[in-house]
Order: sequence, then C-alpha cells, then structure tokens
Amino acid sequence: MMENLSSSLYLVAQVLLLLLIALLILLVSLKFGDTHNNKNHPRLPPGPWRLPVIGSLHHLFFKSSKIHRALADLARRHNAPVMYLRLGELDAVVVSSPDAAREVMKTHDATFATRPLSTTMRATSAGGLGVAFSPYGERWRQLRKFSTMELLSAKRVRSFRPIREDETARLVAGIAACPPGEPVNVTERVANLVVDSSLRAMMGERFGRREELLECITQAVEIISGFHFGDLFPSSRLVCAIDGTVRKARAFNRKTFELVDYAIEQHRERRSSGAGTTSTDLAEDEDLLGVLLRTQEEGGFGCSIDVGDIKAILVELFVAGSESTSVTIQWAMAELMRNPNVMKRAQTELHCALKDKSRVTEDDLVDLPYIKLIIKETLRLHTPGPLLLPRECQESCEILGYDVQKGTIVLVNVWSICRDPKYWEEAEVFKPDRFEEGAIDFVGTDFCYTPFGAGRRICPGIAFAQANMELVLATLLFHFDWQLPPGVTPSELDMGEEMGISIRRRQDLYLHPTIRVPL
Repeated sequence: MMENLSSSLYLVAQVLLLLLIALLILLVSLKFGDTHNNKNHPRLPPGPWRLPVIGSLHHLFFKSSKIHRALADLARRHNAPVMYLRLGELDAVVVSSPDAAREVMKTHDATFATRPLSTTMRATSAGGLGVAFSPYGERWRQLRKFSTMELLSAKRVRSFRPIREDETARLVAGIAACPPGEPVNVTERVANLVVDSSLRAMMGERFGRREELLECITQAVEIISGFHFGDLFPSSRLVCAIDGTVRKARAFNRKTFELVDYAIEQHRERRSSGAGTTSTDLAEDEDLLGVLLRTQEEGGFGCSIDVGDIKAILVELFVAGSESTSVTIQWAMAELMRNPNVMKRAQTELHCALKDKSRVTEDDLVDLPYIKLIIKETLRLHTPGPLLLPRECQESCEILGYDVQKGTIVLVNVWSICRDPKYWEEAEVFKPDRFEEGAIDFVGTDFCYTPFGAGRRICPGIAFAQANMELVLATLLFHFDWQLPPGVTPSELDMGEEMGISIRRRQDLYLHPTIRVPL
C-alpha cells in the first residue's frame, strides 16, 4: 500500500513539475509559436493534438519507459506511418512503415545522415565524438572508413575468436559449479561474459578498474536514454538549470577521461614489457585500443585521432558491443523457455552437428543454421534499439508526400515495423522458421527488418555482435538443459520490458540448469 502511495505521489510530482515548466516557459517566451504556422504552410505529417509550449509531450511523458510502444500506438491511432510531433521546442517526425523507412534510409539517405546533438549529448561527448554521433561530413566519412576497414573488419573480428571461446568456457564452468538445485541468474551471467569479452577485445586483457567502468557506463545509459527537459527546451536557461542532466553529463565525461587515461597507461605498460614481439605480430593480433593508439601515432585513413576521439570510440564500442549483444542473448533464452519446441529443435541440431565434441567452437557455427534463425527472430521481436539512433534533416524534403523541414529530428520505429501484422504473419509469435528461406536479412536491404539500421548510418559492428550472440547461445544450449523455476509455466514467464539504450528485460532471468555435456 505504501509503495502504491509513493508511486502516486511521484506521479503527481511529475505532473506538477511539467506544468510548472510549461508555465514558466510560456511566461518567459511569449513569442513562442509552432513552426507549422509559417508563411509557407508546409504539408506536415498527421499527428496527435498539441498543447501550447509542451506540444505533444503529454502523449509520451508518462510512457517514457516504453516510448517505442507509445509512438507505435499513436501512429496506429492516427493512421500515420509518417507522424509529426512537437516535443517542447523541437520538431520531430516518426516513421513506422517500411516504405517510409526506405525513404529515410535510402532515397533521402544523405539528407538524413547526420545526428542531432542535444545539449546533453554535447556535454557527454565533450572532447570527442565517435562514429555513431559524429555529424555527417568528411570527418565522419574518415572515421567510418577507419571503423569498418580497421577496427571492426571481418579479419579483426576473427582475431578475437580465442577471447570469445575462452569467455564462453568460463561461463560454462561457472554455471556448472553452481550448487545443485539453485537457480542461475542467466541475465547476470550473460551480461558479465559479454562485458569481459568486449573489454578484452578492446584492451587485450582484463581491465584493472572494471567495476568503475561499468558504473560509469550505467550512468551514461541513464543520461543518454529518455527525455530531458534541457534537451527539449534548449533556449531556456531556467529549464536547463532545473534539469541538471548537463551537470551529470559533464561529470561522466570527466570520469570517462580518467578511466581511458588509466586504460592507455595500462596498455602501454603491457606492450612495453612484451619483449620479442614484432611490429607485424602487433598489427595482425592487436586489440582495439592498440589499433587506436597506433593510428593516433602513425596517422592513416586520412584522419587524425586524439585522446578525446579514442575515449569516444572506446565508450561507443563498449556500450554498443556489450549492451545490445547481452540483452539479445537474454531475450533469446527467455523466448526459448516460452517455446520448448523451438528449444528442442535447436538442441537437436547442436548435438547432431557436434556429435562427440565436448565444446562449441566458432568453426561449428557454420553447421548451426537454426541458431542463426533464433537470433534473427529475437532481433525482430526484441529489437535492441527500437528507434535506432535519431537522425536530423539537413535539407527540407518529402517523405511519402509529407514535408519534413530542415532541422527536424527523425526517428525510425523499427520495433513497430518489425511487429506490424501488415508485413509479418503472426507478428507477435516467436517463429524462427519464418527466416528459413533466407529471403530477409539484417544487412539493411529489407526495410521491414532493419534491427541494425540501414544506409550510411548502418551499425558497423554487426559482425562483432553476431559472433558473440551465436557462440554464447549455442554454448548455453549445448552444455545444459534448462528449466523454469518451480511453479512457473512458459506462458507465465515475465516478459516485461525496461527501457535504457536498449530494451532490457524488466526482471532478471533465473533458470535451473542441468549439465548435459561437461566441458
């Protein structure tokens, strides 16, 4: 009862705060007006009704933890595959159909290829921007080329195979050592594995201040995700002062610089003690920080990289490479527990393909097509980045006949598209078999299925994420049989969501393992 009362009071406080901010801005900014009332009368996309000052925020404010669902619901109610919203002082367009997504990420790809830099993002990225948030232009093209050809090339990803296989072996050993009858926190185990695997790939060893880095990244997730009043009303100093997010972002930035400096020093000490290692060995078997430091010292790819860039790229790689990979594996395991027939087929494929082997290696993944289908279907139903990263319109253009003005923020609701029954049979059902013919893939050419984006801004780390997801999932299914906790049926398993940078599980996934194949 007390919890309900506390929640109610918190909700009332949020309402009062929103109304107070709206009133203050209305009093201070009497000249404020909607951009759609200009003399050109552009044909804006349809959208929900708006209030003075706050615009469309009241439709989303109390659903911010599930913003992708709220936007999908609004688009359906207004029959708006292209939908206009006014978010405080910002114009935004949300696209929720494959045709509209194609226009944004292919037809007008260059027009929408830049990123909006909010007040919070500028503070968070002070000193350097990575590939994901750099504005579109020559600098971004250089960084993108460097990432795809050097940092995240197929050859580089393959070079991290020993790390991935070692970390999955540690995972199996850790689960096998758990006391019989006790449930295993699969969420925690998988998250730790992916974090350690990512850190080793980036730094070549276990990071000495791992826990501090994880805490720092958690703060970053809280800062970057969700709506912040300072970003929605950037012209109001009062709102920015009340919000306080920028102060947190600057503190995060300082802490990140400190940790990256420590990582660089740790890395240089290790390299300096590596007597007998040739420069050729370093180039062929380098961790990502080594690649960055070498490029900083020697140049190459037409771009100069400073410590700020190294910090931004490392944080970007870590967050993208660990968060989305980890949550996808967790959702896959949860869906398999809810669909025992799918689980049985996957395990049958594994044991037939591996026969007398005692562990899964990356060589074995070629013979495991059904594992790949499970990953694809998980990405469809539980897209890690449901709205992808926001884009900004650089020049006014049209999407499906509607005008999108320069400076408008554009969001692609991939989550909504991937669950739309117009394009997917039994859209809410977990059916890996739907991908069996191989006609649809996540490489950015099928606009009904773009979990990694498409066009110029498609995620450059697809191969990095895919290698981790497939190996970890196959390993969990090969070595163990899994059961739900006593009294929990498959249909009762909690599938609630929690929104961060990606869609996480609201509750940790606890399962009971039985060893099937000892390591």
